Amino acid sequence: MIAIPSVSRSEDKTADLIFTFLQTQGIDVQRHYNNVWAKSKIFNPDKPTLLLNSHHDTVKPSSAYTNDPFSALHQDGKLYGLGSNDAGASVVSLIVTFCNYYEAVLPFNLLLLIGAEEEVMGEHGMRLMVPYFQENDIRIDMALVGEPTGLEAAVGERGLVVLDCYAHGVQGHAAREEGVNALYKAVEDIDLLRHYHFDKVSPLLGDIKMTVTMIEAGTQHNIIPDVCHFVVDIRTTDAYTNEEVVAMLQAVMKSDVVPRSTRIRASSISEQHPLVQAALSNGKITYVSPTTSDMALMPFPSLKLGVGQSCRSHSADEFVLESEIAEGVEFYNKYIKTLSEII
Repeated sequence: MIAIPSVSRSEDKTADLIFTFLQTQGIDVQRHYNNVWAKSKIFNPDKPTLLLNSHHDTVKPSSAYTNDPFSALHQDGKLYGLGSNDAGASVVSLIVTFCNYYEAVLPFNLLLLIGAEEEVMGEHGMRLMVPYFQENDIRIDMALVGEPTGLEAAVGERGLVVLDCYAHGVQGHAAREEGVNALYKAVEDIDLLRHYHFDKVSPLLGDIKMTVTMIEAGTQHNIIPDVCHFVVDIRTTDAYTNEEVVAMLQAVMKSDVVPRSTRIRASSISEQHPLVQAALSNGKITYVSPTTSDMALMPFPSLKLGVGQSCRSHSADEFVLESEIAEGVEFYNKYIKTLSEII
C-alpha cells in the first residue's frame, strides 16, 4: 500500500490492491468507486451489524520528507512511508481480523469497509457509502473506526463548521470621512464572537470553541472599504446540531454568515455502549479525540480505536512501529471476541 500513491480522490490503485487481496482470501468482496467492502459470510439481517472501517487514502506528502514517502522502509523496528500510520496500520489490522472472523458465527454481523476520500471527507467516500448501504438494505448498528489512537478508545470528536462572514459598508474617501467602514462593522461582530457563550455544554465534549482565523478588507490606504470578509473556525459539540449553531450566530451578527458546510458533526458514544464496554474490558482508557474522522459522517454509534499515534499523522517521514501492527491484529481479534460475549 505504501508503495502505491493514494492521495485522496486518486486512490484507485490501492483499492485494486485491497480488492485483489481480499479475493485471494476467499472473501466475497465488493467495490463502489474506490471504497472496498465485504460482509461476513454468514450474514443474518436479524442480527445487529458492526462496521469495521478505516481508509486507504492519504494526504499529499510533506516537502520535508527525508525518506522516499512511497518506499516502505523498514529500519530499527519502524515501518516508514506515507500512510503507514494514518491509516495503513489500522487498515491491515482490520482486514486480518475480518478474514479471521469471516466465517465465524457471532451474535452480530461484520461489515468491512476500507474507504476512500477520508482525508478530504469527499463526495465519494463515507458521504457516499452511508446512503449506499441503506439503499442496499444493509443496516449498520455500530462502527469500530480504525484511526491512529494508540489502541486507546476515542469516545468522542468535536465537529467542525467554518463560516465565511461578510460585513458590508459604503465605500468613500478616507480623507473626507465619507462612507461606512465595513472593517469597523466586522470588528463589532468579531468582538461579539469573542465573548459569545452557548448555554448548553456537552457533558463529554465541553464548550463549543470559536476562533476568528482570517480577515481581509480594503483595496488601498485612502478608500474606506465597503466589504470585510472574515473566517470563523467553530469546533462544535453534541449539545447543538451544526445547523443550530449557524442559525444562532446568524440571528445575533450583523454580517452575512455563510457556512461552508455543516456535515462534519460532533460525535459521542455512551460509556455503557457495548463498543466502549468491550474496550474497557480489555484495559483501554477512554478520551476525546482532538482530530476528526469519518465518525463525523456516521449516523450510528461509533468508537475510534486504532493502530499508531495521532501525532505522527500528516508528518514528514511518517512511520508506524512494526510491533504496533502486531499488537493491533492481536487486540482487534481479542476485541471481537470480547464484544461477542457482551452483546
